[in-house]
Amino acid sequence: MSTPLLEAHDLHVHFRTGRKTAEARAVDGVELAVAPGEIVALVGESGCGKTTLVRTLLGLERPRSGSVSFRGQPLEYGSGALRRYRRKVQLVLQDPTGALNPRQTVYESVAEGLRIHKVVAAKKAQGIETTETALVAEALSKAGLRPPERIFMSYPHELSGGQRQRVVIAGALALEPDLLIADEPVSALDASIRGEILALLLRLRDEHGLTVLVVTHDLGLAWNIADRVAVMYLGRIVEVGRTEDVLMTPEHPYTQALLSVVPEVGHHEQVVLSGEAPDPTSIPTGCRFHPRCQALAGGAAETAGVADLCTSALLPLLAPRGEHRAACWIPLGRPAEAPAVSASGEVARPG
Repeated sequence: MSTPLLEAHDLHVHFRTGRKTAEARAVDGVELAVAPGEIVALVGESGCGKTTLVRTLLGLERPRSGSVSFRGQPLEYGSGALRRYRRKVQLVLQDPTGALNPRQTVYESVAEGLRIHKVVAAKKAQGIETTETALVAEALSKAGLRPPERIFMSYPHELSGGQRQRVVIAGALALEPDLLIADEPVSALDASIRGEILALLLRLRDEHGLTVLVVTHDLGLAWNIADRVAVMYLGRIVEVGRTEDVLMTPEHPYTQALLSVVPEVGHHEQVVLSGEAPDPTSIPTGCRFHPRCQALAGGAAETAGVADLCTSALLPLLAPRGEHRAACWIPLGRPAEAPAVSASGEVARPG
């Protein structure tokens, strides 16, 4: 895998709650890397920390510890540095109706970012002659809205849901970003339109070299679009690898449970999770999934000889790149000797 375009290293983001001693550990030690030209799906149920992680990757939240790097350089939080960074890393929100100003025409919506970042002036300073109108038309064309001039003066309510989402994507493309972070990009769309938007993201990657981080709760979407999948649970990545590896041979019980209800890869026996939904203010000891784990409850962990580790030994952070990995004691196995635990409670990876 090439040098990452975007990388998070041991990222921690905590929030104070109404209770004096309680903290929500929304992101609690995340390793994530996205390579140039790659589509990565970040998958997990609501409340797992995906949104907080995305906000931190965009510089909207400052981590308590750990770092975010872009092209190998740490993210800087000065206003000028963040503005330059956000031109290169653009966010596409899940609800195109809410993302677009109903009082702005399509032209104004796409041109807004160009004006904020003074793109036309910057291009002219580089000796590139262009106009705002030409850049808006080019972005709309890339997003599949052709001929673009036909909808310049249209308002959001005059467009279909798919067209609105394409306008949102065009607004991001107008800034010529290196990375697109798409937060549930098709969840608000009709099923008939979802495939078109996913095909658009694939075409943008193939034809323009765009890198995409897709944030979703839908493993079926990941199956159709992603090169790699990272599965998140209660603030951590619990499984990561090539899409085919993770979805065809999942190693973590949580991934297996998510996959069991996905029709596209529904060859897994359906799993109904018990216990409470994840609570970032109350992280369990040991594996954070163990209170709901079907493998532990069903005796598979006991058979593997790791049941005591599941409930007491905190698993190591997964490396963001390389082979298929899962933060689960069952595939890792019991270390030959008692696990070495760091001051932070981390257990050294066996072998």
